[in-house]
Amino acid sequence: MAGERIVILGGGESGTGAAILASKKGYEVFLSDAGILADKYRKFISASGIEFEEGVHTLDKILNASLVVKSPGISPESATVKALTEKNIPVISEIEFAYRHTNAKIIGITGTNGKTTTTALTHHILKKAGLNAGLAGNIGKSFALSVAENEHDYYVLELSSFQLDDMDTFSPHIAVLLNITPDHLDRYGTLDRYIDSKFRISLHQKENDHFIFWSDDQAINRGLKRHTVKSSLHSFSEICTSSSAVCIENNQIIFNHRKQNQQEKQTLMSIFDLALRGKHNLYNSMAASVAAKILDIKNEVIRESLSDFQSVEHRLERVNIVHGIEFINDSKATNVNSVWYALESMQKPVIWIAGGVDKGNDYTILNDLVKQKVKAIICLGTDNRKIHKAFKSIVQDITDASSAMEAVQIAYAKGKKGDAVLLSPACASFDLFKSYEDRGWQFKEAVRSL
Repeated sequence: MAGERIVILGGGESGTGAAILASKKGYEVFLSDAGILADKYRKFISASGIEFEEGVHTLDKILNASLVVKSPGISPESATVKALTEKNIPVISEIEFAYRHTNAKIIGITGTNGKTTTTALTHHILKKAGLNAGLAGNIGKSFALSVAENEHDYYVLELSSFQLDDMDTFSPHIAVLLNITPDHLDRYGTLDRYIDSKFRISLHQKENDHFIFWSDDQAINRGLKRHTVKSSLHSFSEICTSSSAVCIENNQIIFNHRKQNQQEKQTLMSIFDLALRGKHNLYNSMAASVAAKILDIKNEVIRESLSDFQSVEHRLERVNIVHGIEFINDSKATNVNSVWYALESMQKPVIWIAGGVDKGNDYTILNDLVKQKVKAIICLGTDNRKIHKAFKSIVQDITDASSAMEAVQIAYAKGKKGDAVLLSPACASFDLFKSYEDRGWQFKEAVRSL
């Protein structure tokens, strides 16, 4: 409530956005970051007259808050969060905070893989349909900053499990759960706890809301048995069944409607006309099309949007072809399953650049694809032992690199016309880079310098 003291923990994109929105809503705002703020955020906060500290969390200034907005990267096990819990001070996410201050319809998209692409694609469809739609969450500017600066009728939000963990009332009109594969187990401990986190996207939905999910996903089906979803269910699948909202038949994307206890099929388009290639992007396109259909967007608008969409940066992004060698930036692939989809889509012999901060990865699911498609591996990280151990019996040529420039130069020397160099790390970036974006940008700069 306006006039109350609110503390923002973390001064990155989400924290800065929350601070700006809280200030505009009349809260007394204090921002605390245990690290050093990036220059752009420090300038933004200072210009807004918001009190802040960096390099430390001063408990005396934090524990007198009536509400705390926590950045998703801060562990719930941190000493500061535990102190807040002991004091019964509510801790919420920036997404939850922004949600409380908007009347827009929300399309929330989560999943282990494909979130960014599907969020951007869904937003593209809404914009092409003429809707006043914003794009936020883990993509672009923070949700809170967007609400503070330029309110929209619709928001398409990319949501991580960390963001979903700190939500008390958040209820998207349309929730999309793309897939669930083991990830962040260093934080969650078990797959079931991770599944529970993902299903929080549907926790507060009502009967007139909608839940879109991939019905072929075993972990999602496991989650459906553990959780009661009150909203209308809409599944997407490669195989057409009576319960599928969208599916594939004879290489055509089919909308499957139930009207007066009868099935009515509509052909949307050929899968070969999709702008995005690869099986994973077929699923992403199907999920986005269901969301658009729920919003009564016309088939021709959906079809046109799916055929002219440009892929997002750092996700199977084709950078350049140098002397017949194709360089692909998939830096956003920070887990093993993302790499599986990337390798599955490759049609050329692959020089694979992998590595970084391992998150408890099990690389065995990649073995068959690596045998079929990978001619050499370049390990880009400070500790590459696990990758060497996982693939030494499959790939003879495994080399270490300590920078994006070195990795690209080694790959170029090993490559020949018709090869593809794929940066698809399967790991977080924080050993050598500031972020996966920084890793991708350095990779692209290195390719352009060849």
